[in-house]
Amino acid sequence: MEPTAGQILAHRLRAHHLDRPLAAHEGERAAGACGLQNTPPGAWETALFNRLAGCTLAGLRQALYEDKVLVAAWSFRGAPVVFPTRESRVFLEPLAALPGEEPWIYTQGIGLALDFLGLTFEQLLPWVKEAARILGTRTVQGKDALDQALAGAVEPHLPPDKLPLWRAPTMYGAPDRQTVGGAAVSFLLRPCSFAGLVVFGERAGASPTFTAFESWIGHPPVPMEQPGRALVRKFLHCYGPTNVQALASWLGASPAQAQRLWREAQGDMAAVNVGKRTLYALSQDLDSLFSPPPQQERLLLLGPHDPYLDLREPWDRALLLEDQGQQRQLWRMVGNPGAVTVGGRIVGIWRSKARPKATDIEVILFQPLAPQQRQALEEQAQAYGRFRQSALGRLQIQGP
Repeated sequence: MEPTAGQILAHRLRAHHLDRPLAAHEGERAAGACGLQNTPPGAWETALFNRLAGCTLAGLRQALYEDKVLVAAWSFRGAPVVFPTRESRVFLEPLAALPGEEPWIYTQGIGLALDFLGLTFEQLLPWVKEAARILGTRTVQGKDALDQALAGAVEPHLPPDKLPLWRAPTMYGAPDRQTVGGAAVSFLLRPCSFAGLVVFGERAGASPTFTAFESWIGHPPVPMEQPGRALVRKFLHCYGPTNVQALASWLGASPAQAQRLWREAQGDMAAVNVGKRTLYALSQDLDSLFSPPPQQERLLLLGPHDPYLDLREPWDRALLLEDQGQQRQLWRMVGNPGAVTVGGRIVGIWRSKARPKATDIEVILFQPLAPQQRQALEEQAQAYGRFRQSALGRLQIQGP
C-alpha cells in the first residue's frame, strides 16, 4: 500500500499549518514547523499571513523585534530564516559541519580568496569566529559594514605578510567597495551564525542590522538534547515521504553531513513506497499520510520561498506541478514569484507590486478556476492587501 499524491499533499498541508489557519497568537507554532525563509525581505510575514487567522504586520514584528519569541538568523542553505527563539539550537547548531564534512554550498566560492591569501579554510574560520565576538558589544548596520567590521577584527590574527593581500580589492565583483578579506568574511558568516555569534536585529529602514544572539535575546540559545535529530524530524514531518538526498539539498549540506544527521533520526522513520521509490516518513505521521484528503480544497496565495514550496528534487516538485515549463516559471534562479495553490497543487503564479496607497497583484493561471475558486482568489488578494496595510489596487488575472 502506498499513499496517493492527494494524500501526500494533504499531509504536507497539515504539517505546514496550511490546511486551516492557526490563531493569530500561534506564530511560534507556525514558524517552528520548519522555519520561515526571509528572502525576499518580508517573505516570513507573507508565510504567516497564510498560516495565522487575523494576524497583523504590527503583531508579527512585535513577536520578532520586541517580545523576541521569534528570531532571524542565517540557517539552512545559508538563507535568512525566522524561527522560534526557544528552538534556536535546532535551527542553528546541527548546520555546523564536522571536520571532513565541508564545504557547505554557501562557502564553496571562498576558494578563490583562500588561494589568493595562501590560507586554508581551517585556518581562517576560527579567526573569523573570534572576530565575530565584537558583535557581543555592538550592533552593525548593513551587510557591507558587517563584512568590513569583521575583516578589520580578523587582522590582528593574520601573519604580517598576509595583510596587504587581505586588504587588496576583492576578485568577486565589487573591488571599489569590498576587500579580499571582506569577501572571505562574507563566506564565513553562516558558520558564525550557526554558533550563535551573529543574528539579525531590527531593520533600520531598508538595511538589516546585525548583533550577537546573546546580546539580542539576553541569554544564550537554550540547551537541548539531540538538536540534529529534532531538525531532521521537522524535515520529515513537513516534506515526507522523502529521502536523505532531499535533506542534503534542503540543508545545503554535503552528503556526509546529511547522512550523519539522517542517522540520528533513523529510529523515528518508516519506509514508504511512492511509485518506484522507497522514501521515508516519520512513523508517527503514517496515520496522517494515509488519511483521505479533505473534500474542501483551500485556495492560497503562497509567497515566494514559502516553506511549502521549498522543494528541490524533480519528483517532489512534480507532486505540486507536473508541467516542467511551468515549474521553470515558479522555481527560478532568482526572483521567484508566489504560487496560487488549490488543495496543495499549484494552479498559477502571482506577483505583487506596492504603490503609495495600493498593492497591485498580477496572477497568471495555469488552469481554469471554478467560479467559487475565482471568488476565493479575489478575496485572498483583498485580504493580502489589507495585511500589507494597503488597499488592493489592480488585480490582473491572466490565463485560461
